[in-house]
Amino acid sequence: MRAVVQRVAEACVTVNGRATGRIGKGLLVLLGVEEGDADTDVSLMVDKVSGLRCFPDENGKFNRSVMEVGGSIMVVSQFTLLGDCRKGKRPSFTTAARPELANALYQRVVAGLRERGLAVETGEFGAHMRVSLVNDGPVTLLIDTKRNF
Repeated sequence: MRAVVQRVAEACVTVNGRATGRIGKGLLVLLGVEEGDADTDVSLMVDKVSGLRCFPDENGKFNRSVMEVGGSIMVVSQFTLLGDCRKGKRPSFTTAARPELANALYQRVVAGLRERGLAVETGEFGAHMRVSLVNDGPVTLLIDTKRNF
């Protein structure tokens, strides 16, 4: 499971001109699910995202999590994070999970974050989405449950 996490001042996702989710201060999580991902990857991702200390304390150090600053999270499914661009000009998505597995694990990540007491908004799985955001910092971090642990 792979995620691009951006600290945002605000973020919004729309599908066909309709907002499916909107947050203020918090994290935008673009989430890609890979073949072979399982509940252990869900747990690792939920733990890492909810506890990620990427918000500044009173001294400007990254010492506070989204939970500690009262922020929200926007989770958007993005299979293109699994795109392999090493060969040719067209990315290969052969390692991306099939939609049924990807959606199930995506929903478990969302549920796991909500179980931690976080306000979580989402995009719409499988839809063409427009994601707008104001990156705060900018702060952009990568999490990969297969490589970071």
